[in-house]
Amino acid sequence: QVQLMESGGGLVQAGGSLRLSCAASRSIFMLNTMGWYRQAPGKQRELVAVITPGGGTNYADSVKGRFTISRDNAKNTMYLQMNNLKPEDTAVYYCNAGATGIWGQGTLVTISS
Repeated sequence: QVQLMESGGGLVQAGGSLRLSCAASRSIFMLNTMGWYRQAPGKQRELVAVITPGGGTNYADSVKGRFTISRDNAKNTMYLQMNNLKPEDTAVYYCNAGATGIWGQGTLVTISS
């Protein structure tokens, strides 16, 4: 049973935009702080942004002002709007459901210079 499913990755040029989506089962989505993480080749997985059930948000310094995390409680879906993308944003992006320890399968984002 798939509990988190990411979509929306792809290849874009630097300066472009992408929107990632993470669809979750309702029981997970409504009770947990949800987050986006990323892992670039040869690097450790790092936090990108998190959003609480009430809509509070927090971002990594490297993405502040460029990325926006949001959630649609009616659709049990979390989003990551990524603007002004840079080559260093290239990574596999993962959806995470907080304290449950549940992760999605990841979606690849590649930014060309």
